[in-house]
Amino acid sequence: MNSSYTPKSWIFCVSFFLSIAILLTGCSGRSEDPMKDSENSSTAQIISDTEELNLVSPTSEIVELEDGFSTVRYDGDYGFDGFLAQGGASSDGEVIEYLASNLLSDLNLGDLLGGLFGCSTIAVQSPEGNALFGRNFDWENCAAMVVESHPENGYASLSTVNMDFITQNVGGGMVGMALNMDAVKTLAALYAPLDGMNEAGLAVSVNMIQDRSTIEQDTDKPDITTTTAIRLLLDHAGSVDEALELLEQYDLHGSMGMMIHFAIADSAGRSVAVEYVNQEMAVTETPVLTNFYLAEGEKQGIGTQQSHERYDILLDQLEETPRMGMEDVRDALDSVSKDNFGEFESTEWSIVMNLSDGEARYYHRENYSQNYTFRLEA
Repeated sequence: MNSSYTPKSWIFCVSFFLSIAILLTGCSGRSEDPMKDSENSSTAQIISDTEELNLVSPTSEIVELEDGFSTVRYDGDYGFDGFLAQGGASSDGEVIEYLASNLLSDLNLGDLLGGLFGCSTIAVQSPEGNALFGRNFDWENCAAMVVESHPENGYASLSTVNMDFITQNVGGGMVGMALNMDAVKTLAALYAPLDGMNEAGLAVSVNMIQDRSTIEQDTDKPDITTTTAIRLLLDHAGSVDEALELLEQYDLHGSMGMMIHFAIADSAGRSVAVEYVNQEMAVTETPVLTNFYLAEGEKQGIGTQQSHERYDILLDQLEETPRMGMEDVRDALDSVSKDNFGEFESTEWSIVMNLSDGEARYYHRENYSQNYTFRLEA
């Protein structure tokens, strides 16, 4: 289907890809809290299967699985096609204006979106031939939410949102009251994904690059921001080729003025890094992506030293184990999670996605003995 840098403002990501992709994302912290069972059909239903997976079925009510980690499901039209049709947005503020004017009864939401993030991703083929995509999201302790969406016109998808990016600049009053409502939180989250996969087998993640350059493309094309670009791809791209074709149709504007690149992989085995150098989109076929430029040219290699270390670690593992199961991908993510480097961030979430069968296993705050498993169904 087509259709002013401060050290604590950056999150760093790593991706590595094989003939079939795996994506992992991580943030910080560790929690041993047990997952809460629910007896109400309007909340998430959690069971265990013979593989000792903790299966989660999100519903329209936001359910907290453990401290700082929740989930919700949205079915129906959330206005994204209308957002694109009216020209998209060239800033996070314009995204909020669209939500307020078109979906939230003209509520003055103010500046909801905060800063961005850093991460590691990995893509590989399993022994059974499935495409896996793994991702670590690295940040300070934050409130993460998994959103399962089933739009009227687009692919069903799973995506992950740092809810602190939405709420951190909001105080009390009408805005604070509104953000206590599940419906408002969910709509805002749908426009702020940081990674995800869809039912067609496409996975996408955004990784930060520590660079003072910004992405502000300025042609006659409609506009999208970092997070709405991810929503665009999850809703309307079924392959890497389709994702690239869609991105070429829009002017990208980096959220919060930050330099980013995308890791994109599909169930057919293609995986790429999409970067923006001198306002031009550059595509690099690659098995690994962290937080430095891969594209050939003047920017190549610019990024943090640690991101080069994580990149090398993942490449070495990929060379030693060309095919990995989901547990192997989990362990690879663990090897580059933030507790290995002694910095202020932690890996807030890690995801192992099976792009061939729609399964995603989440690990919260580097607790790799506890999974939350989502199975995406149309």
